[in-house]
Amino acid sequence: MMMKKKRIILFLFLLIVLTAPFTINRYVTLSTTQRILPQEEVTGFQADCILVLGAGITPDGRPSYMLRDRLDKGIELYEAGAAPKLLLSGDNGQERYDEVNAMKQYVLEHGIPKEDVFLDHAGFSTYESVYRAKAIFQVERAIIVTQKYHLYRALFIAKQLGLETIGISTLERRYAGQWGRDVREFLARNKDFFQTLYKPEPTFLGEVIPISGDGRLSHD
Repeated sequence: MMMKKKRIILFLFLLIVLTAPFTINRYVTLSTTQRILPQEEVTGFQADCILVLGAGITPDGRPSYMLRDRLDKGIELYEAGAAPKLLLSGDNGQERYDEVNAMKQYVLEHGIPKEDVFLDHAGFSTYESVYRAKAIFQVERAIIVTQKYHLYRALFIAKQLGLETIGISTLERRYAGQWGRDVREFLARNKDFFQTLYKPEPTFLGEVIPISGDGRLSHD
């Protein structure tokens, strides 16, 4: 009888362990899906900024196709008056990998004024980008721009950290290697679910640069 109870307990434990990641993944997507809006519904939101999340650069230092799609959508929203500032967040942790300045150069080439472009050089992850948007740039309300599969997690993190956000998806298309990204995103949703429970500080904090000010203060 005791052996049977142990087997039942073991079975239930294994069932929880095996199903928990799928339950968490589903919770993250369902809890944020209503915050993903079509672009025409953005105008009444009164965002402080448009937060564009990094997505890699090419060997010659240009934004990847995925990142260009995010930047194009951010530019489109800015030009439509959805928010007065762009906050470009990415990885500049190595001297030879400067994701953020590649993003800056791209938007400046498309006519965005320098003073309206803020750079977050230490957005090493989605969690850190969102955390720093609030802690460093004093953002309270933001429009997050990224691909739809990524928006769920970004919006979930923002909600857990106390930011009011909506999400706008880039042009829907399939990128090379997307299957691998989908798998990593599944794992990342689980990681960030637990990370937002204890809310660790990002790798770097630093001086406050209010999003209401001049973006050039955040430039190199």
